[in-house]
Amino acid sequence: MAARALAVVLVALCVARRSSAIGVNWGTQLSHPLPASTVVQLLQDNGFDKVKLFDAEDSILGALKGSGIQVMVGIPNDMLADLAGSGKAAENWVSKNISGHVRDGVDIRYVAVGNEPFLQTSNGTFLNTTFPAMQNIQAALAKAGLGDKVKVTVPMNANVYQSPTGKPSDGDFRTDIHGLMLTIVQFLASTGAPLVANVYPFISLYEDPNFPLDYAFFQGSSSPVVDGGVTYQNTFDANYDTLVAALRRNGFGNVSIVVGEVGWPTDGDANANLDYAQRFNQGLLTHIASGQGTPLRPGPVDAYLFSLIDEDQKSIQPGNFERHWGVFYYDGTPKYPLSLAGGNDTTLKPARDFRYLDKKWCVLKPSANLADQKVGDSVSYACGLADCTSLGYKTSCGGLDPKGNVSYAFNSYYQTMDQDDRACNFDGLATTTTVDPSAGTCRFIIEIDVGAAARSTRDVAGGVAAVLAVFVLSVF
Repeated sequence: MAARALAVVLVALCVARRSSAIGVNWGTQLSHPLPASTVVQLLQDNGFDKVKLFDAEDSILGALKGSGIQVMVGIPNDMLADLAGSGKAAENWVSKNISGHVRDGVDIRYVAVGNEPFLQTSNGTFLNTTFPAMQNIQAALAKAGLGDKVKVTVPMNANVYQSPTGKPSDGDFRTDIHGLMLTIVQFLASTGAPLVANVYPFISLYEDPNFPLDYAFFQGSSSPVVDGGVTYQNTFDANYDTLVAALRRNGFGNVSIVVGEVGWPTDGDANANLDYAQRFNQGLLTHIASGQGTPLRPGPVDAYLFSLIDEDQKSIQPGNFERHWGVFYYDGTPKYPLSLAGGNDTTLKPARDFRYLDKKWCVLKPSANLADQKVGDSVSYACGLADCTSLGYKTSCGGLDPKGNVSYAFNSYYQTMDQDDRACNFDGLATTTTVDPSAGTCRFIIEIDVGAAARSTRDVAGGVAAVLAVFVLSVF
């Protein structure tokens, strides 16, 4: 009896651990990414046992082999048309990106077909291709003998559902895509796959200056939402239950939900800072670890933090904060204490087994004249090819003086260009130094050494030069 009781306890502990397990999004839009093996070790060291990828990259999937980490593999939106129009293209994609990796020991659980394809800013581009692509990928998985192991889903932005009254219980799918959403949900129900939704309280705050700040967090709100006998103290629960209500209203109350992205950025906006990010993410993780769920769906919540590591090449069209969602900095250094299990251990472990470039920085020469037109032109050029989103009002580098702003821009470009001597000239305005120019909360980085082969083939995009030029020059 004692042995049986012990076994029951052990099983219960394992189930509890799985129910409170937390996943994380691993984005790769970095000029100098950490080695894939280093990132997998970072995931393991910190207890992440689920990861969501935005593309099927061989090096990353290979590094996940035998790791025990469950994987959701993404398909970019720009591939949907081809996959929707050709079952053979879907079969080829599954053969290349899923079948072999599963055989090799990568624990792939989901294929995410597209990412937020029904955003209104997409102007309907993917309305006719998303569902056919899902069908073709599902058929290809079944043909490969993986239909029961690997499920097809699609991550949706939270704006695909809404409530006309603001009360979660009145939730329904957006009217312009209502029929399409029901078709997709029916498909998910038939295959046993979850509906994946990305939930962003920060975006609600960013887009609405009147949004009550405390309602974005988990410590109670002075502006709760009362919905019948339920009082919602935070926007996460309210948003989640709006989706639950939408599913129930349309006869799909048993379809499971996965929160595909949820998090808080740390820079690039007045409300994107370390304190708020730690407050939100710890509140979320403690909430998830409690296992209490939400008022309309008690029980475990399945979620993926957004995101693992900062990405210096992400588009900043939504806002400068887009490059700062990571729980870790670009180099795998933890940003703040965080308990993934919601307990007392808040120590995150940093990345290991990688190399930085040399310990040197590029700065403005002390003798340089800020009134010189070449200074402004050089800053515009540097920030068009590198990341200057930490400069600005109430950002981590908002306290720099004008010369410090210029030096930050110069160094960002210099590091992006692998400390090439020619990248620290700027018409004779710049010089290198071995004295760290970091000041206060502003960190002048040293980039990761990604190797000579990668350096020789890297093509740094400069499409946002004009936007960044105006932004950076405004801080002088």
